[in-house]
Amino acid sequence: MNSNTSDNHIILRKGIYDDLPTMLQLFTATIDEVCKRDYDLQQLEAWKSGAENEERWIKVIRDQYVVIAEIKNKIAGFCTLDQGNYIDLLFVHKDFQHRGIATLLYQQIEKEALLNKKKELTADVSKTARSFFEKSGFKVVQEQTVNVKGVSMTNYKMVKNLIY
Repeated sequence: MNSNTSDNHIILRKGIYDDLPTMLQLFTATIDEVCKRDYDLQQLEAWKSGAENEERWIKVIRDQYVVIAEIKNKIAGFCTLDQGNYIDLLFVHKDFQHRGIATLLYQQIEKEALLNKKKELTADVSKTARSFFEKSGFKVVQEQTVNVKGVSMTNYKMVKNLIY
């Protein structure tokens, strides 16, 4: 799964339990920094509280297909695929935005879905990530209001049909 690009030397690899602390840090820092244009402070805090659900994150590593992007031995981003066709998490470190990392992670996830003979990929996508997913061929199926710890937030159910 190693994929090197000459300028950044991005290495893609499978996620392991030892990655969890860094993944959680990256998750909360990215929400804080990258998503603050699209959500208010209360919403950001509620969203970040998802990092406290240790059981959920252990399940992610155990049950999902997890791809880590590394640059110089630092985790620059990660993406997870649940049930072979649902993109659960896609986060790129605030210092590594706009370098093609999300695209590399996504391509690896799509490849895995195709290997599993899945006909479509789905995701619940934040306002912040919506344009990336649209550029990757996803369509909004519906706008949703989700409730996290009593705080309402908008996201989008998105789908991409996979062609064999």
